[in-house]
Amino acid sequence: MRAVVLSEYGEPDVLHLQEVPDPAIGPEEVLVEVVATALNRADLLQRRGLYPEPGPARTHEIPGMELAGRVASIGARVSRWKVGDEVMAIVSGGAYASLAAVHERQLLRVPAGIALADAAALPEVGITAHDALVVQGGLRVGGWALVHAGASGVGSMAVQIVRALGARSVATTSAAKVGAVEALGADVVVDYESSDFVELVKVATGGCGVDVVLDVVGGDYLMRNVSSLRTGGTIVQVGVMGGGSTQINLGSLLPKRAHLIGTVLRARPLEEKVAASLRFAAEVVPAIEAGVVRPVIDRRYPIDQIADAHRYLETNASIGKVLIDL
Repeated sequence: MRAVVLSEYGEPDVLHLQEVPDPAIGPEEVLVEVVATALNRADLLQRRGLYPEPGPARTHEIPGMELAGRVASIGARVSRWKVGDEVMAIVSGGAYASLAAVHERQLLRVPAGIALADAAALPEVGITAHDALVVQGGLRVGGWALVHAGASGVGSMAVQIVRALGARSVATTSAAKVGAVEALGADVVVDYESSDFVELVKVATGGCGVDVVLDVVGGDYLMRNVSSLRTGGTIVQVGVMGGGSTQINLGSLLPKRAHLIGTVLRARPLEEKVAASLRFAAEVVPAIEAGVVRPVIDRRYPIDQIADAHRYLETNASIGKVLIDL
């Protein structure tokens, strides 16, 4: 099969497309013919040698954390899928390839009305956003969420999930992307370059604060996130684009009775990934099929232009997902 293999770490030029052996599948695994995958910030870190795939090292290190494709073959004990089924999934690695082995319970059906090649924009950001906001953050109908980087892959999906849930959102983004985030359904969009999101959260919520903060930035946002919380609120940290180290006034957490949760999907055990995927399928996929939530695709590249795709994602110009066609 064709795959992008990391034989060294560094700038995008280290990404090489080459022929490698097809993956073998176990009795409960499915071999998926990958139609498209998508870029994630974790891929940029892995390319630099900073975020290796969890588990035993593969013979060939192939990045890629989500995919959409067709079932090519099934293991002896697989009962949920048949050859030709259109599927999508999160994986811990290996999606930058024409074939991928996936446990049958991690696979989800492609939502009705979504093109197979576009479905690659859904699994990682959809499951991450839903798990952070609803499962861990406890967001409910009528609640408020603060979504940072509202034009990012996770952010653009989070804003839509909040609206589909019947909750409301304040989303931060750069000036050039304010209109795009408004179009996704955010109730208040904050240009972080010129406005203070803490003050605008207070205005929007009548001084009460938000129920959940979904933060991919980190750094000095932490204390400002605490200031934006209502009593009993939750900050779910899903990334640290702005830095992983900061100072915190622990005393400020106490009167808020605040919760601070750090989370990643990639390193979770299989059963937790399956549970998160199935809950996303049950609670968000119907909204996708109804047209309330949609994949947000900025642009797409063929697999042989993977280095250019990485360079583009690093510009921070994208809105939503950057897809890779196999």
